[in-house]
Amino acid sequence: MSTQVQNEVLKVLEERHSVKQYQVGHQIPKEVLEQILTATSQAPSAWNLQHWKLLVIDDQAQKEKLLPIAYGQKQIVESSVVIAILGDLEANKNADAVFGPAVDAGFMPQAMKDNLVAQIEGAYQHPQVARDEAIRNASLAAMQLMVAAKSLGYDTCPMGGYDAGKFVEAFNVPSRYVPVMLISLGLAATPARSAGRFSLDQVVVSNSF
Repeated sequence: MSTQVQNEVLKVLEERHSVKQYQVGHQIPKEVLEQILTATSQAPSAWNLQHWKLLVIDDQAQKEKLLPIAYGQKQIVESSVVIAILGDLEANKNADAVFGPAVDAGFMPQAMKDNLVAQIEGAYQHPQVARDEAIRNASLAAMQLMVAAKSLGYDTCPMGGYDAGKFVEAFNVPSRYVPVMLISLGLAATPARSAGRFSLDQVVVSNSF
């Protein structure tokens, strides 16, 4: 990667801040939203199982329904889109779709696929593993979404403040998925305030505590 590209990425990361005030009524062009969602889907994941489902809420009536579930946070109804990041508790079921094409194309021996599937199924015998992986990997996709949005001139705000049980019920979320967070997406109405960050000597530990 060139220094120029590297600097552009770092600039996006530096400029990304949570935005809670949006330009009401702005519609994100379909091709731009699809570009953001495509970038989101390219996030890394354990075993490449892609443990996420993205529920895109852009209908105003649906956002109004979500508003009380999210405790009245106004970015729910003022942003262009709210994307619910869901973690897949049954991502092990994706293994054939992930590894099958590689076997068919001759890139992966069948024995390697069988070994990987056995590893995955062994791990998924433990419900805590399934939940941890769902949340961990969906969170990677969430961060990728926010960075992609910022790179295209849009702002976001990740939200953990909502009633997950009511959300599941109101939006008919299948039991396979666990809500991880909501992300508002749109054009900022006012510049985001830069939040303070701890210095490296407060957050970095070398080699061992």
